[in-house]
Amino acid sequence: MHNAANNVRIAVDAMGGDVGVSVTVPAVIRALKADADLHMVLVGDPAAIEPLLARVPAALRARVTVHPASEVVGMDEVPSKALRLKKDSSMRVALDLVKAGHADAMVSAGNTGALMATAKFVLKTLPKIDRPAIVSALPSLRPTGHVHLLDLGANAECTAEQLVQFAVMGVAMVSALEDVARPRVALLNIGAEEIKGNETIRTAARLLQAMPINYVGYIEGDGIFHADVDVVVADGFVGNVALKASEGVAKLITAFMKQAFLQNTVTKLGAALVKPILARFAQRIDPRMHNGASLLGLRGVVIKSHGSADELAFANALRVAAREARIDLPNRITALWNASQRAAPEA
Repeated sequence: MHNAANNVRIAVDAMGGDVGVSVTVPAVIRALKADADLHMVLVGDPAAIEPLLARVPAALRARVTVHPASEVVGMDEVPSKALRLKKDSSMRVALDLVKAGHADAMVSAGNTGALMATAKFVLKTLPKIDRPAIVSALPSLRPTGHVHLLDLGANAECTAEQLVQFAVMGVAMVSALEDVARPRVALLNIGAEEIKGNETIRTAARLLQAMPINYVGYIEGDGIFHADVDVVVADGFVGNVALKASEGVAKLITAFMKQAFLQNTVTKLGAALVKPILARFAQRIDPRMHNGASLLGLRGVVIKSHGSADELAFANALRVAAREARIDLPNRITALWNASQRAAPEA
């Protein structure tokens, strides 16, 4: 059922990613079919976009606007160069639409560094937030089925204070999206003992202990997927390595299972018998189902999709953008940060 209060307009960098419009446009149509209150602005070359909309049913087509942009940011382009020289890129124009209030969120599968630099320049960071951080949900053994990990690569080196900011942003996100009263947050470390880790991690731990959030201490890498925590915080270097390693393990497990079930007639029969179970298992660890990383800390909702995302994966990124726009996540983060500062004891 259509709900005017739920209406969300997403600006889509239609040209971004490894393959551009051949994925982004079909994904937009998929997302529109799943959500009657979504509206999309496809930003890019109309000559490339319009033919892919030619056979879209009129009711869906009415919820799609094509906004021209004459340039594309390459996947290997230097971020500073893209920011300085490509002011009419599909990425930049989509962000400009959010800043101007013509869109509630922006999604791109384009160059991560360029997206981060351009989004920070166009939208600016929230008050008291030094740098945006990239966060995404990963599969977990917890009852919720997932855990949120940040930073996933925006900031290779961080101060203790920035790690604290990431923690507060992650807590605000989980609290708002999942209605969790006091999300549990942990720092990713090389051990669970208080003496483990470098000075930055240990300082961040001391700062978090003094704040009115539910900080539960350190967890190691394996704990990301089974520990009873809602948010795991790391610098962008460690977080990105953890993310890519987990995606590699998911692919490895899937490949091993296929090999095991295709060995002979008996194993193939066994595979047929448990096919529904295997399908559910594959869906739980499928990175496409968790596509859509949020750039937290900006004065607007910006979602980064994998550059190699297919239609299903990109549609999931659009779904994430709609959810965050509907709860006005940037303002939720600001409210929690202000509350945490008022409640924190004097140093």
